[in-house]
Amino acid sequence: MEKQRTPLYDFHIANDARMVPFAGWDMPVQYAAGIKAEHLATRNGAGLFDVSHMVQVELSGNGADAFFERLTPTDIGAVAEGRVRYSMLLNDAGGVLDDLMVARLDGRLHLVVNAGRAKHDIDHLRQNLDDSTKMDVHHSWALLALQGPKAAQVLSSLGLDLDGFRFMDMRHFTLGTVPLVIARSGYTGEDGFEISMPANATVDIAKTLMATGDVTLAGLGARDTLRLEAGLPLWGRELNETITPTMAGLRFALSKKRREAADFPGADIILDEFANGPKRQLVGLLASGARPVRDGTILLHDGVDIGIITSGGFSPSLDRPAALGFVETHLATDGTVLAAATRGGDTPITVVNLPLVPHRYFRG
Repeated sequence: MEKQRTPLYDFHIANDARMVPFAGWDMPVQYAAGIKAEHLATRNGAGLFDVSHMVQVELSGNGADAFFERLTPTDIGAVAEGRVRYSMLLNDAGGVLDDLMVARLDGRLHLVVNAGRAKHDIDHLRQNLDDSTKMDVHHSWALLALQGPKAAQVLSSLGLDLDGFRFMDMRHFTLGTVPLVIARSGYTGEDGFEISMPANATVDIAKTLMATGDVTLAGLGARDTLRLEAGLPLWGRELNETITPTMAGLRFALSKKRREAADFPGADIILDEFANGPKRQLVGLLASGARPVRDGTILLHDGVDIGIITSGGFSPSLDRPAALGFVETHLATDGTVLAAATRGGDTPITVVNLPLVPHRYFRG
């Protein structure tokens, strides 16, 4: 199957991007400076990511709230106008079909779903759709992420009024003549902005942001190391159809009203784990030595298999190997020393609390 291209494909090539296949798309994994430089530029300044491979969906109609709520553990009615929530689609076993962002803007629900699960999610929504809800999939919209402690300064310098605009807010803006919808959120643990726009304006907006001189282009490689440090799950690694929100450390995404009603998919299983703890749970891990411990490595305690690494690599911020993984809950305590069963022999690896690098969201 031919890979899809975002509106910035030629822009990436012109900026010396190394392109790789990702979720059916041709995406930049890094630029000439390299992943570490892009990562640190985002932590210390502002990084620009092309996330147009993610799919934007709108739900509207009198029954939209009730329809979408049935598929999630989120109190959709509590999502106020101009606000964003982290949510997920669940199956009857409590597993995560996908995680996503849901916002309310202009009275409609605005969803952003993962590229690799987009077809699944759209089919799942359509199969459950009722006559009182309309669904629009906006393939003509593109999405950029501007992330880092200087991201707000960059947007303000271009004339965007961010007064009162805080973490998980969404608002309409205009840059030049281009209409934008911006959410103050992101996938790096830093203050940041997800910028939605008509696809035909994406190159101009990217060039405008880069022309400030304060923005570094960043690819999928830096996006992954940033989210690993932030302890944010990736579907297919820390989330899948057999991993529950409680296992993945996502208790905050289970709305109190929905827990009390126990009316969401997989509620019996998830609420039992909520009360009594899951058998395994997601933790941060720091390995000794200089060599990263990779995804799929088995974790041992006293020679017994007690978990697995789901995301492993090098942390540029900590300047050492780091990982995320699931371990048996009684061992998921900060400071617990385990062994990673690597090819060269068992490598000591220590459980640490998440996030590995503190979040710096702007809460106002």
